Amino acid sequence: MTIAKLELFDQELQDAASFFKALSHPARLAILNYLAESKMCITGDISKELPLSRTTVNQHLDELKRAGLIIGEISGAKTKYCLNNEKLKELNTRFSKFILNLKCC
Repeated sequence: MTIAKLELFDQELQDAASFFKALSHPARLAILNYLAESKMCITGDISKELPLSRTTVNQHLDELKRAGLIIGEISGAKTKYCLNNEKLKELNTRFSKFILNLKCC
């Protein structure tokens, strides 16, 4: 029987990797920046703010939602997107801890 390679790593590393994967594309970083700069939840088409097609933006939004970094709530015919502050705090903690564990210079 084969073991999934993820099972070879502790849960903390798996959780951190999940967050880092969600941050691994510049479009996702741009979406997070846009939501942060807006300082409010956005209802409507975020693709108008990025040089990407609506389909591509939706795929990136789905990845951010899977990681829990944003919340998407359906509001009528549109979706309202918000930063998930609790998950962002968790991301900050995990990232800080990871960087500190590297013990660079």
